[in-house]
Amino acid sequence: LIWRGPMIQKALWQLFMEVSWGQTDVLVVDFPPGTGDAHLTMIQRVPLSGVLVVSTPQDVALNDARRGAAMFKQLNVPVLGIVQNMSVFVCPHCKSSTHIFGSDGARNTAKELGLDLLADIPLHPEICETSDQGKPICITQSGSEIAKKYRELAQEVLSRLEKVEDSTVKIVVE
Repeated sequence: LIWRGPMIQKALWQLFMEVSWGQTDVLVVDFPPGTGDAHLTMIQRVPLSGVLVVSTPQDVALNDARRGAAMFKQLNVPVLGIVQNMSVFVCPHCKSSTHIFGSDGARNTAKELGLDLLADIPLHPEICETSDQGKPICITQSGSEIAKKYRELAQEVLSRLEKVEDSTVKIVVE
């Protein structure tokens, strides 16, 4: 299925205006990398409190991350920070570390853009397995180091959103 601009716009409109969300504290929308129709539609139609840029440490992904961060800044959407995803693979058998996608790319890009690196999430088979089962690792392995990283990231994002909302005019979409 290939979605063009009007189809994306309609789907986003339905998602935000025709779904009864009730008392939602935070709604996280995961977009593919880039600066396409979906991103622009979201910015035009929904008052965003902030965005989080997520990237692997490799150059090709970081180019998309830079463009995305620049677009959001240009359109006055606060960029809360950058997350380095799949930063390192630790072998579950021998425990050796391998930087499959390079190391510190998102960390260096965050510094270059004047943003904070909010988390460094490893490439771990259990993240994939539990996600594919619809049972996030934060629930299935709540005491694990990976779950701790996700919880710390969530707390940091909430803290930054509170600061942004304290300094902006509240907009209500009805």
